[in-house]
Amino acid sequence: MANYKIAIIVGSLRKDSLNRRIARSICALRGDNLDCQMVEIGDLPLYNQDYDLQRQQPEPFVRFREQVGAADGILFCTPEYNRGVPGVLKNAIDVGSRPYGRSVWDQKPAAIVSASPGSIGGFGANHQLRQACVFLNMPVMQQPEAYLGHVSDDSFDEDGCLKEGPLKDLVTKLAHAFHDWVETILRARELLAHDAARAERAAKRAQPV
Repeated sequence: MANYKIAIIVGSLRKDSLNRRIARSICALRGDNLDCQMVEIGDLPLYNQDYDLQRQQPEPFVRFREQVGAADGILFCTPEYNRGVPGVLKNAIDVGSRPYGRSVWDQKPAAIVSASPGSIGGFGANHQLRQACVFLNMPVMQQPEAYLGHVSDDSFDEDGCLKEGPLKDLVTKLAHAFHDWVETILRARELLAHDAARAERAAKRAQPV
């Protein structure tokens, strides 16, 4: 199996974020095939369209766009704030999508996981983020859906790993599905590009000299 570079975007800045620990667990469960890197978003200035007109972009913008651009896939793990996406995550989405026509999100296969101590597992934030991903042209994994409810510090052991139980079973399923999703999207694109190139060569050979 191929090893894919995954950029993890966590929608919480909290040091002991539940979603950060969930993200690490997903990658640990598929560490053989998912080469994960946390892409930090807390230092990104608030997006301002005036930046698009400047030759010199803020350094955090450059760093963030390079890290996301180099990834094969994106894993979003986010809490829900007031039935929506945290502002820091929305800002990161906007930063990565600009300047216009140079979005680093374009065509990146993605998965969205939302975790919360509450019972609905961040459903609102999850779907709000999905809506943005549709516009950003990101194929998002549809199943299994990942609204992880009743997640707390007690869900993890002293090393920050998920304890055995239904939550870990679900996250394990997510980890395998996400790997397969990234592989499906990227291999399909390779096959389409190969077929297009072959058709082009055939068309050129068929042209009269």
